Amino acid sequence: MQDPISQGVFNYHYHRDNSPILIHSDGFDTDEVLPSYFFRNYKQMPKLEQKALDLAFGRVLDVGACAGCHSYYLQNKGFDVTALEQSHMCCQVMNDRGITNVSNTNLFHLENEKYDTILLLMNGTGIAGTLNNLNLFFKKLRSLLNPNGQILIDSSDLIFLYTEEDGSAVIDIAADKYYGELTFQTEYKKQKSSTFPWLYIDQDLLKEYVKKSQLKVSHIFKGDHFDYLAKITY
Repeated sequence: MQDPISQGVFNYHYHRDNSPILIHSDGFDTDEVLPSYFFRNYKQMPKLEQKALDLAFGRVLDVGACAGCHSYYLQNKGFDVTALEQSHMCCQVMNDRGITNVSNTNLFHLENEKYDTILLLMNGTGIAGTLNNLNLFFKKLRSLLNPNGQILIDSSDLIFLYTEEDGSAVIDIAADKYYGELTFQTEYKKQKSSTFPWLYIDQDLLKEYVKKSQLKVSHIFKGDHFDYLAKITY
């Protein structure tokens, strides 16, 4: 089968099967996500996603579009938006939903294109996987950005996992990886994906890596629980 998230999205769209997708992680308890969540409308989105969509302008690239909820909203607002997604099944769903520009490819395979807004939502830093990949990740995003454009990317600082009742944080500094580097595995109807790395990054460290790519974090919008949306520009 395809990856569990894609299968869940496909089955929900075509058969209204809302069987849960399980998210296993080495940092959290197993989480459960209903496929219908990937079809949420603007009013159902978290406030940081709404903020990102409100900030979008010009030609838009929606990276990791999945079922296309962000692309669908922006397209209906009159934007020229490209939904970028690796999963063939998710792309089929988006095409069937009427999303005009669907690109079934990897971010790093996208060439000779420029955008005014690049969206990376639902913990967009996770796409990089690990800190070691961040420089290449931002270099690629920079190559796709128009001079006056913006990258809108969200993440969370997982320091709360290590915070004591008195507000102090205890982190094993001898650990061989950054505390925001996790390993995930998805499951749908007892079919599991391979494990994959996923990156959460604190705001200060994000700024360091963005600066190395000759970009800057021009604004940080904070969420309710250690989550944030970063606006990155030249």
